[in-house]
Amino acid sequence: MNKIFLLFFFCFLFFRGQAADKLYCTDEDRAVFDRYLSEMTPVKSLPTGELMVKTARFFLDAPYVAATLEKEPEGLVINLREMDCMTLVENVVALTKTMQSATPSFDEFCKNLQTIRYRNGEILDYTDRLHYTTDWIFENQRKGIVKDATREIGGVSLPVDVSFMSTHPDSYKPLKEHPELVARIAAKEKEINARPYYYIPESDINMLAEGIKDGDIVCFVTTIKGLDISHVGIVYRVGDELTFIHASTTQKKVIVNEAPLQEYVESIKRNSGIMIVRPQMSY
Repeated sequence: MNKIFLLFFFCFLFFRGQAADKLYCTDEDRAVFDRYLSEMTPVKSLPTGELMVKTARFFLDAPYVAATLEKEPEGLVINLREMDCMTLVENVVALTKTMQSATPSFDEFCKNLQTIRYRNGEILDYTDRLHYTTDWIFENQRKGIVKDATREIGGVSLPVDVSFMSTHPDSYKPLKEHPELVARIAAKEKEINARPYYYIPESDINMLAEGIKDGDIVCFVTTIKGLDISHVGIVYRVGDELTFIHASTTQKKVIVNEAPLQEYVESIKRNSGIMIVRPQMSY
């Protein structure tokens, strides 16, 4: 039997008002979901921030693996076994939202993850995925799933000028193989750049830490030309120390970061500060 068939089963989901979309997942992913459901059901009534942290901690030591979403044709990838920083955050948000529903189920999780990951919750091609984190924040705030809390915490204006995808299409297999998509990515980049943004400079994080809550999503602002955010994680307080849970590229797994948040940001040469995004998911 074909090895790919053994690893992945393909099926079609019919969500209300949407066309059928390709789903990629394994029996192992379903087993992880079932284990999550069993462990979290007794605490499902916790406030959203606390449930976000418990969900993030559920994945401690899961392997860091990049590019797990790159499937052809474009479809919803369910991978609860291994993840990068963004897929960790997306899984945590989607699972928390699912757990807060009246009848948590795997189908509900898939629906939530698709809504979070794709611009209008629809998958037509690669350009529908929310590739830039600032765009992810904007669209999920529009859907009522998160709120950009950066400005109210004390953030200052942040100019954003994303262009990396359209100027480096060879770095993205779908753009390299489908060059007709590059113009659509470039048009979306212009929309993203026209919006107002705020960030907390690295030197101000400790001063403004009181406004940052457990379970917030922390987004690390980068100075790399053409990019907006280089890394993301889930805020977690250990005693009086403000830190975060993330899929670490250096330790190659999901960890509670040992260094405090401000110290971590200051240690990364191309980080200039953070954005704070707050889940708004209680039913």
